[in-house]
Amino acid sequence: MPVGFRVFLKRELPSKELVERFRTIPAANIADCMGRHNAMSPQIRLMTEPKEYNMVGVALTVKTRCGDNLMIHQALDMAVEGDVLVVANEQGRDRSLLGEIMYQQGKRQKIAGFVFDAPIRDALAIYKGGVPLYATGSTPGGPYKEGPGEVNVPVACGGVHVHPGDIIVGDADGVIVIPRLDAERVLEEVLIFQQNDRRKLQAAIDGTADRSWVLKQLEAKKCEIVDGLYR
Repeated sequence: MPVGFRVFLKRELPSKELVERFRTIPAANIADCMGRHNAMSPQIRLMTEPKEYNMVGVALTVKTRCGDNLMIHQALDMAVEGDVLVVANEQGRDRSLLGEIMYQQGKRQKIAGFVFDAPIRDALAIYKGGVPLYATGSTPGGPYKEGPGEVNVPVACGGVHVHPGDIIVGDADGVIVIPRLDAERVLEEVLIFQQNDRRKLQAAIDGTADRSWVLKQLEAKKCEIVDGLYR
């Protein structure tokens, strides 16, 4: 089996119950509980109509060469309900890797979403398709179907390492990757974080927030405060 042109049929997966518990948690809160890491580049943005709840599922990864979608078709044939198709494309931006036909194939198989470090096409038809899709934009230029590529291997997508079976969460802000082995710990921490975050939000709304920390931080960093005009 040549390295670079392989399909692995199996993944280690988190429990469905654990995955589902991230459904209503903002991606930003999850990122804050992982050292503010693991958020994909803002170049990868939501291309479908925003939903009330998150895209959440497990990564089915694809590594393909720039502008080629042969292995994406293979991954679509393997995809099952709850998968998020995560595609690394060597950061190619010249050719779309998915259009309405492939999108509908994934929808029929009840996948949870698509995350492409690449453009798509048929953007208008896909926008109201119902299944969340994140990509770098759109172009009418189509892909090749030659390979090589790999399925269910670690990939780098949007500047983040993604392993098969990692939990993928997406909302209007973008996409966050939760490593499968860290997911339970992240969930515990983010539930506590959310409680504190709600209190901060309410204080900001009703005007009771303590903002004294800003000046304390500036003073600790030796920022000069000038009681006068800049001349």
